Parts: sequence; C-alpha cells; structure tokens
Amino acid sequence: MRRFRSHLLQLALGALLLHVLWIIGYLALHSEVLPAPWQVYRHMLQMDWTALAEHSLQSLARIAWGIALASLLGWLLALGMVSLPRFGRSLSTFIYFSYPIPKLALLPVVMLLAGLGEATKVIMIVLIILFQLAVTMRDALLQIPVEHFALLQSLGASWSARLRHILLPAVLPAFLSALRIALGTAISVLFVTETYGTTLGLGYYITDAWMRIDYLDMYAGIALLSVIGLSIFVLIDLLEALLCPWTQRASEQPL
Repeated sequence: MRRFRSHLLQLALGALLLHVLWIIGYLALHSEVLPAPWQVYRHMLQMDWTALAEHSLQSLARIAWGIALASLLGWLLALGMVSLPRFGRSLSTFIYFSYPIPKLALLPVVMLLAGLGEATKVIMIVLIILFQLAVTMRDALLQIPVEHFALLQSLGASWSARLRHILLPAVLPAFLSALRIALGTAISVLFVTETYGTTLGLGYYITDAWMRIDYLDMYAGIALLSVIGLSIFVLIDLLEALLCPWTQRASEQPL
C-alpha cells in the first residue's frame, strides 16, 4: 500500500501542476475561451446534476463494458497463442500488420456493420485495447519458467491450482500495466464515438456545449471525463496494490 500512497501523492502533485498551467493560460489569454479553474468549478456547483450524472454514468458504462470484454478476449487469445503455437504465430502476424492501422479509421466500417447504437461505442474501445492486452499477457505467460509447471504437475496440481499459483500471478502485473497505457486512448476514442448517433454521454455533452458556445459547460464536461479516467487509473493502482503485493516488495528491494 505504500506504493499506492506514493501514486496518490504523484497524482496530487500532477493535479497541482495542471491547475498552475491552467491559471497561467487564463491570465495570459484573458478570454472566455479559457475560463479560470474556479469559474468552471463554481459553474459545476450550480449545474443541474441530474442530466450531467446521466451523461457521466453512460460514458462510464461504455468504458466498463469495453474494458471487461477486451480483458476477457485478451486473456483467451493470450492462452490460445501460448497453448497453440501455430495459432499464436498466425495471430501474431495478423496483429503485426493490423496494429499500426488507426482504429478511428475503422469507425465508419464499424458503424455500418453494428449501427449507431451502444454496440459501436463498445466495439471501438475493445478494438483499441484488445491486441495490446493480448500481446502483453502472452509475453508474460511465455516468460514463466517451465520448471514451475513441472513442479506443480509432480505434485498433482489441478488446472485451477496452476491458474491460481502460476498463470494469474504472472499475468496480472503486466495486464494492469498495459491497461493503464491503453486507458487514455480508449477514453479518447469513446469521446469521438459519442459524437455520433447518441444524445447521451460526455462526448456528446462536450460537443453540444461547444456548438452552443457554452464554454463553462464544455469545460465542466471535460473535467468530468478527466475525473472518470483518473478514477479508473487510481482503481487500477489500487487493484495492483491489493492483488500483486509482490511487485511492491520487489520495487522496494535495494539495488
């Protein structure tokens, strides 16, 4: 937990630096295009939070579904690539050629195939983070020494025991690190997808406020979307501190 508290301190310092830069920009521009932080927060206290909460919950639900589906599919793909080498080589080749393709360029295709509803927004999040998670977990599985499996097999361990004592401890730290990296991109893609075919979500709310030239509403939506991303980031750090305590002990070892 000491490492988690250190992360919280770093986040607090980062928030302080962000607000300092924000205030400098406000003082330099003297324009309503960039209001002061206290103006945005005061406006947020006066807003109708019923509608805003609905937008926030809708965006959060889409992110949660996207992460859950991508994590499950990524785990299955990683196991498949390790257990079936021929399948692993074929999928690795496919990922190598397809990963550099900008996923936002696929948005029109996904919209044509899946429509303008919720499915498109979740599918885009899955496309953004799936292969990154799968490759990261595959590499973590491949780094497990063969002797560990031989030892458990000699003890008559079941599949569930191998999963609990070898596979999950090897995969979880790498999975959480990859999820941190992919999270920002996933939220950016969500913002873009929420500007099409919906009237719910913070992406729609921010774009609508921008079109209405209501900059305080726009920045309030940006702040809320940032808080959602930051909260998920902190949750990932907390999960790592709780589920992977050995990574914290290893980082505290002297060189």
